[in-house]
Amino acid sequence: MKRTLVRYRNTAFGRFVFRNQKYAPIIFFMGGFIFDTLTLGRIDRVYDTVVLCSHMTLLSITLYLFNTVDEDKLEGSFIERYSEYFPLAIQFFFGALSSAFVIYFFRSVSMSKTMFFFILLVMLLFANEFLKRKISNKYLQFSIYFFISFTFFAFIIPTLTKEMNTFIFIISGLISLGCTLALITFIYSSSPGTRAEISLKKLIGLILSIYISINVFYYFNLIPPVPLAMDTGLVAHDVRKINNEYIVTYEKNPWYIFWRKHDVTFHHQAGERVYVFTSVFAPTDLKKSIFHRWKWYNSENRKWEVTDDIDFEVAGGRDRGFRGYTYKNNLKEGQWKVEVITEEELILGIVDFEIKNTAEPHKGGMVKKSF
Repeated sequence: MKRTLVRYRNTAFGRFVFRNQKYAPIIFFMGGFIFDTLTLGRIDRVYDTVVLCSHMTLLSITLYLFNTVDEDKLEGSFIERYSEYFPLAIQFFFGALSSAFVIYFFRSVSMSKTMFFFILLVMLLFANEFLKRKISNKYLQFSIYFFISFTFFAFIIPTLTKEMNTFIFIISGLISLGCTLALITFIYSSSPGTRAEISLKKLIGLILSIYISINVFYYFNLIPPVPLAMDTGLVAHDVRKINNEYIVTYEKNPWYIFWRKHDVTFHHQAGERVYVFTSVFAPTDLKKSIFHRWKWYNSENRKWEVTDDIDFEVAGGRDRGFRGYTYKNNLKEGQWKVEVITEEELILGIVDFEIKNTAEPHKGGMVKKSF
């Protein structure tokens, strides 16, 4: 194997790669992210589950090998000869898992307070590219490992159990915490080098602080309720169900606003209903009650006032999401928003719009679309 690597490095392509090796992590990072984007789709697919579980398992094994390779029993072995590649492998698995979670979370967040956790994941994804020289820091290694492990189990356990609630989230966190502490303890007891380099109490304290922080995020609804994801959310003039298809009529955006499906200004005529249509993805067989929480902004006291909580149940398994809508009559003029939330009041998304009363039909054009 070593002779093969030497011959490879002596080829023109090998010399090119060696000269530009500082760019290799970024190239592999972008390739991995693009690959995940094109191949990962539904968290409940067998392929997605196998890929995520394989990455998590191989990451755990690589971390163990990297932290125990300095032992005499591994001297001269295959593992010892290629140990220089372990940091790159760890970096690869960190990047692969964080990019997968970014893809899944991207479907679950809106421009709301849950975006904070999504931004944290994106920062971890890109920071991974700058960790090559720092990855030997064991405190950093296991902090990132635990964060990724917690996120992994928060996705996988609800998908496998077909249940999603606070109890399941707590179980996911405890399993992640137990697995991480078991791995740390196993490495610490097996490697004198690791014992000399770190303080076990300090490392465990760091892991526990991350565990508490994530639970605080959950308590304050700062974590999107994965694996649920809001695919579509818009305010509409009419919603009709015909042959298992929802025909939604809504105001067309100006041509230069391409990132949003509907116009945020709703031109409302007297007596007209205002609909909010949403489609929510859920893994197969997972059932969950979803609420539309209607809120109006009171400009006098500068506060959002809840006007209604209207619920409907989500049944998983449909690629385009479980569709549903709520509506209200006689809405006041002003700023409105409808929060799409779970029973635990975790936010799936927010539909913002402004009501403007008008005596005539809107002349800006309508879109009629099937969902």
